[in-house]
Amino acid sequence: MEIIRCEELTKIYRSGLSAVHAVDGVSLSFEQGSFTAVTGKSGSGKSTLLHLLSGLDRPTDGRVVYQGSNLFEYDDNQLSILRRRRFGFVFQAYNLVRELTAHENILLPVMLDNRKPDMDYVNRLVEMLGIEDRLSHLPGALSGGQQQRVCIARALANKPAVLFADEPTGNLDGKTGREVLTLMRTVSSELGITMILVTHDLGVAEQADRIVRLEDGRVAEDSLGAVIL
Repeated sequence: MEIIRCEELTKIYRSGLSAVHAVDGVSLSFEQGSFTAVTGKSGSGKSTLLHLLSGLDRPTDGRVVYQGSNLFEYDDNQLSILRRRRFGFVFQAYNLVRELTAHENILLPVMLDNRKPDMDYVNRLVEMLGIEDRLSHLPGALSGGQQQRVCIARALANKPAVLFADEPTGNLDGKTGREVLTLMRTVSSELGITMILVTHDLGVAEQADRIVRLEDGRVAEDSLGAVIL
């Protein structure tokens, strides 16, 4: 069953008389519970596409439909609430609050939404990610891999329907990166979460169920179908 799709999605950045088509007429559909990797060279538009799909940025043209509703018909407040409650985000930079413990960082999005966390669910996340013994530590006392696991738990604490990840293993060594990605895939699969991941690393992309390759802002290849360009 489809959970999110984009139709003729376009993002143009203008500077004087020049225009850069960062995303150029992209149409994609994502099934619930699927794991898609979006890859391509630097400047291919993959991070811009992720920001548009998740509502972090608005397109020049086209639309993103989540469960039947166009994201960009929402006002800023409605879109913010949707992102906070239905989408999870993991980035290359950990963005943990340095003054809070790992446990407090995990619960922060739920608390900011003025909701009571489901501690049974959070404890299950923590166990699945193998960070039970690190919860009382500040981020500075955690390794890169441990910090990224905390970020994953934080992203999933609100029980999102879609997890967006932008180069989540970029700051990690190869072994740790593979471990973190395996955990992300396992947790998302067990919880039925749709995962859309951006990476330039083909080794990372090959762990996905589907690979979409961008070139100059357009879909050049989709492993669900044939070469497009």
